[in-house]
Amino acid sequence: MHANVANDAQTDAELTFHHQLSIYLKDSNAYGNTYFARYFEWQGICREKWFYECISRDMLQQEGVFITKHAQQDYLHETFPFQEVTCEVNTYDVKRCSFWLEFRFYANGDLVSVGRQQIVFASHTKRIKALPELVLKRIGRYAMTKPTQ
Repeated sequence: MHANVANDAQTDAELTFHHQLSIYLKDSNAYGNTYFARYFEWQGICREKWFYECISRDMLQQEGVFITKHAQQDYLHETFPFQEVTCEVNTYDVKRCSFWLEFRFYANGDLVSVGRQQIVFASHTKRIKALPELVLKRIGRYAMTKPTQ
């Protein structure tokens, strides 16, 4: 899916990125609950899709690398195989060299998990460096004032 104008009461961002995911049997345990680890995997999928579609199709490969400094996932409710999960992605605390991403996962309209990642931009020699101005502006369009509690 593509970026949509934010209409979610939880965010005051200009834009929110939406990505649809499907849960399959391989994503669940013997009780049919979705593995917690899948949400971390889905963070990565949604982060890459957001960056590719909304920020920079070349992932800034010529200019540097993105390093995940911090990641967390709060699991709020169970999900099950064959449910559709929508992930909403926004940024917050955007700085010259880093920013935070928030991932809100919904199933059947209910918030089921919230994750966060702190991303730092660095040179290919792993020295922290400033994000290009155009990229900062694009990231800023997804910025919300504060993360979901």
